[in-house]
Amino acid sequence: MGSLTLKQFHSPLLEPFDLRLNAGECTTLSGPSGSGKSRLLRALADLDPHQGEAWLDNREMTTLSGPEWRHQVGLLPAESAWWKERVGDHFQQLDKALLATLDLPAGSMQWEISRLSSGERQRLSLIRLLCNKPQVLLLDEPTANLDAANINKVEHLIGQWRRTHNTAVLWVTHDPDQQVRVGEHIWHIDTGRLQVHE
Repeated sequence: MGSLTLKQFHSPLLEPFDLRLNAGECTTLSGPSGSGKSRLLRALADLDPHQGEAWLDNREMTTLSGPEWRHQVGLLPAESAWWKERVGDHFQQLDKALLATLDLPAGSMQWEISRLSSGERQRLSLIRLLCNKPQVLLLDEPTANLDAANINKVEHLIGQWRRTHNTAVLWVTHDPDQQVRVGEHIWHIDTGRLQVHE
């Protein structure tokens, strides 16, 4: 399945809350800069301090190691990490169809990281995450560095992906129009509280 259930979960800057990310659905998250959006995503990925419970279907976060949890609950940070010289060195497996979907050539696996634009890094880091087939996607402004054409391609890809793979998505965005386009549910952080706007 791939539903993420949160019980009295809280991270730095946020009060405890109970919520659920349903498999196959996209929830968007907005809020002022510094309100804790990115820290919440990192906490859900078990990278930052947090309290309360997080369940992936019937598995509680504490029953899995950090790497095991992050393989199933995948985080796409606003600034992706690249630690080797070439793009392909960061992929354990590759779905070449994903490259074509985001208008990247197969030869991009041979590109040097140093020559990538911010938009290329963003698209390639999304593909790298999807190739791991996580059950939950935590996306921190995945289209922030993209032009309109590539924003449309990423939105379409994630929409198709979550429906095909029954993946739950939590998508951070500052764009209210994007929230309407991509999500069934809207969350907003305001002065330390997570508000739900259905």
